[in-house]
Amino acid sequence: MKIFKKVFLILAKLVMWFFIISIGLTVVYKFVPVPVTPLMLIRVWEQSLDDKKEVRLYKNWESIDNISKHLPQAVVAAEDQKFMNHNGFDLEAMKKAWEGNKQGKRIKGASTISQQTAKNVFLWPGRNLVRKGLEAYFTILIEFIWGKERIMEVYLNVIEMGEGIYGAEAAADVFFKKSAGNLSRNEAALIAATLPNPRRWTPSRPTGYIYGRQAWILRNMNNLEPVGFGK
Repeated sequence: MKIFKKVFLILAKLVMWFFIISIGLTVVYKFVPVPVTPLMLIRVWEQSLDDKKEVRLYKNWESIDNISKHLPQAVVAAEDQKFMNHNGFDLEAMKKAWEGNKQGKRIKGASTISQQTAKNVFLWPGRNLVRKGLEAYFTILIEFIWGKERIMEVYLNVIEMGEGIYGAEAAADVFFKKSAGNLSRNEAALIAATLPNPRRWTPSRPTGYIYGRQAWILRNMNNLEPVGFGK
């Protein structure tokens, strides 16, 4: 019985410290730029093992006030059209994805921008239940502690936008030779069009498929209410 009691106390302390550290880090990141994410470190490690690739980690944190208003509008139109209204989860999309997967259709995602931000900042890539559970936990935390504008600001600064390229400022510089604050509607939609697979597609060499996605995103940008973030 003493062993079980010791194990229980150890687990209780681990859980307590997990909550203390996770909540504390979330509070810190409400005000402080995220310095690096697990995905960035994983990509650097992968690049270092590949002799054909240079090791690159290009990022430059920029305030949401200095990012073109077209980019938040474009990513919402492309990735999460209910972003401003949900509490971190698109329950309708999750239900459709679940039903589609049960029928044996190609696995579909239903991740919101909030979920993607939580995953990028705090977690590693993966689809197992433990990681998805932690993703849900951190999504609730950032929705409650950060709010929508900070979630969007962090998302636009840490999201992978190319091989070794992270965030709006780095992407704008590499692909369009300008700052993120000067991105046009077309350029913002083109960046958003590549986000499902930014290491396969690039705004500097768009395919016919990417041009098609860009046109679809531009239409959605017109149909949605202005997000209200950005320069």
